[in-house]
This record gives sequence, structure tokens and C-alpha cells, in this order.
Amino acid sequence: MTSPAVADLKKIGEEAEKIASAYVKPEDRVLDPELISQSLLERIPDPTGWRLIVLPYRGKGKTEGGILLPDQVVEENQIATQVGYVLKVGPLAYRDPEKFGKHEDPWCYEKDWVMFARYAGSRFKIDGGEVRILNDDEVLATISDPEDVLHM
Repeated sequence: MTSPAVADLKKIGEEAEKIASAYVKPEDRVLDPELISQSLLERIPDPTGWRLIVLPYRGKGKTEGGILLPDQVVEENQIATQVGYVLKVGPLAYRDPEKFGKHEDPWCYEKDWVMFARYAGSRFKIDGGEVRILNDDEVLATISDPEDVLHM
């Protein structure tokens, strides 16, 4: 007999084409960008103009003491999160010389972890999860690990 946690992990493995497959066990890194398949990225809409597609960080599903958090709490944290993983960058992002200078490097690139305002961007659901569309100037910082930023 398998535990509910093992059954959940098997289900995630079976649904590899969904965004949910990029999220792993709570005790591990909660979002593993390496698990995002190329075919999934191809199905995610391409941002137009100066926009970015960001996968919000969900946070851990259990406390440091080992208490599992209800799904509703995890979902609320994902909505209120201030960090995410850049999936796609629009063709005009960071090219406005009035906002970013003529020879400035972009503030972020695809596959970067970024910070943004708590409720920034437009949220929309796709198969198995939620992503956000942010304007290029809504990125506040790049970070190396989303766990370094504490949720308030």
C-alpha cells in the first residue's frame, strides 16, 4: 500500500505536461525549473511587447516544524508571492531607451528568479497552474534563490 504522498508524486509524474509538474515535494526546492518541459513552454502564450511570463513561487507546503499547510494557504501564498521564475520575455522588453537607457542590459532574462510587487501583473490559469504576465518595469530585483525572500 502506498502513502498519499507517494500517490500524489506518481500523479504529478503522470501529468508531466502540466505546470504542476515543475513543483516538487515541500521538503525539497518547491519549484524545480529543470522539470519544465520544452513542450509545455511552447504551449504557454508568448508575451507581446514589453511583457514577461513569470511562474509564481508557491512556497513550501509545510512548516519548518513539519506541519503540512492546507492547500488554500499554499494557494493564497502563491497569489500574494513576490517572487517568480521568468519563463518567457517579450520581444520589446527592456528596449525602451527612455526607461532603461540606450545600452543597458535587461533587468532580467529567461530562467532568472525575480522579485516583483505583491500583486503585480495579470494572473491567468493554464493547464495545472497559474502564471503571471508582468510589464518589464515591474521587476524589482533578481535573486538567486526564492527561499532567500521571506513571505510577509
